[in-house]
Amino acid sequence: MPAIVLIGAQWGDEGKGKATDLLGDRIQWVVRYQGGNNAGHTVVLPDGQSFALHLIPSGILSPGVTNVIGNGVVVDPGVLLEELAGLEERGVDTARLLISSDAHLIMPYHVAIDKVTERYLGKSKIGTTGRGIGPAYQDKVSRVGVRVQDLLDEKILRQKVEAALEFKNQLLVKVYNRKAMDAEQVVDGMLEHASAFAHRIADTRLLLNQALDRGENVLLEGSQGTLLDVDHGTYPFVTSSNPTSGGACAGSGIGPTRITTVIGILKAYTTRVGSGPFPSELHDDMGELLRKTGGEFGVTTGRSRRTGWFDAVIARYAARVNGITDYFLTKLDVLSGHEKVPVCVAYEVDGERVDEMPMTQTDVHHAVPVYEELPGWFEDISHCRTFEELPANARAYVEHLEQISGARMSAIGVGPGREQTIVRHDMTGA
Repeated sequence: MPAIVLIGAQWGDEGKGKATDLLGDRIQWVVRYQGGNNAGHTVVLPDGQSFALHLIPSGILSPGVTNVIGNGVVVDPGVLLEELAGLEERGVDTARLLISSDAHLIMPYHVAIDKVTERYLGKSKIGTTGRGIGPAYQDKVSRVGVRVQDLLDEKILRQKVEAALEFKNQLLVKVYNRKAMDAEQVVDGMLEHASAFAHRIADTRLLLNQALDRGENVLLEGSQGTLLDVDHGTYPFVTSSNPTSGGACAGSGIGPTRITTVIGILKAYTTRVGSGPFPSELHDDMGELLRKTGGEFGVTTGRSRRTGWFDAVIARYAARVNGITDYFLTKLDVLSGHEKVPVCVAYEVDGERVDEMPMTQTDVHHAVPVYEELPGWFEDISHCRTFEELPANARAYVEHLEQISGARMSAIGVGPGREQTIVRHDMTGA
């Protein structure tokens, strides 16, 4: 069976958790391959229970699924233990969670530097969540990072922390006028955390490839979205890793020839959190209505999401850079009640029409949406379970998006619940 990649096709928050949950009974392994606790997935179970997951893969809510925090993730041990405790208190079995020994750790000094740097930048800030994600990835690339496996060797851990703080404390004290951190306290705190999850540390790269050899299904779950990719997103207003499908291989240790299916998650409209360009953004009452109706507030931060109409330029771009085979369109129900539903089909940049993603940062910032208006619908579609049950205009809307987005719309979300999904095509590649 193939490995399947699940990615966000916009700026994140598209509903990836629901897609993972939907596939859960056909998947044996779910892998989070990049990012940290700056992301959030909300999953609503049939009994109405809602779970907000930040670091742990969404498959944790599917019995029998082994969940992996891959080597491409940066892990805050305190957040990990807090999230595990919260799940266990609600009766979720977390025994089948493994952590790659090669994943990097978010250290207390990463969080401190992240927060103070954003404040220092003022109006030029990137809009990070202040959770130390970027600084942890900086240390990884600079080859001075601390990995999960280092928690198993106190001598190495101490050496790495002491070496890191020789520089980090200079930065905190002399540049940002903050207190220096004590290496002993940092090491002791990390070792205390480690004692609670050391049994979960494994060579997950080996285990995943062995699982594929046995014919088991592996789902690779990205956090954030395509337009937040550090290489392919709206740089510099991006995350510090590769949420695109290419990042799934590097962040899990699974080779590209193992992957045959890439599922992209799209909202029926568009949102983003934080700073950066957003051509189809609405700054009027309609934008606020979409925000309220769609419950557009960040799972991790609680920040209000910026809202706008569906952007087909972004969808085509995501289909191309990810090699998307299937789209899962979420939150179609949010658009009920509108006489007309605009769709951004192209941009106008300096008076010229542009049908594909502009090449330069300047052009993206100057892009003005070119809209087509489609007939809307007023019916409540949350009860629909087949495509034929949707109102004619809702079906036409989905079919039009399929034509202009570069991949087939294989599933449609018509509500937050697990069962509120219309499946048009098998997305597992089976």
